This record gives sequence, structure tokens and C-alpha cells, in this order.
Amino acid sequence: MNETYSAFAGFAQTWGLLYFMILFGVVLAYALWPKNRKKFDDAAQIPFRED
Repeated sequence: MNETYSAFAGFAQTWGLLYFMILFGVVLAYALWPKNRKKFDDAAQIPFRED
């Protein structure tokens, strides 16, 4: 049982890290993509609107 847990934990740590690094890269690229700038600028101004 302990050997199975260690193997699974090693697999999860390695591939989980890779998965989250790729996910972070995709989210970062989406946030910095020039086409999305207006959408994020509009969202940043929501707290300052008076309506």
C-alpha cells in the first residue's frame, strides 16, 4: 500500500505541477492578449461608475 501511495504521489506532484504551469501560462496569455485589453479596461472602471 505504501509503495502504491508513493508512486501515485510522485505522479501527481510531477504532472500536477506541469498541468498548473501550463494552465497559468494560458491564463496569463489570455490576460495579456492585446485583443482583450478593452474588455479588461472596462472591467477595471466598474467601481468608479456613478450609475
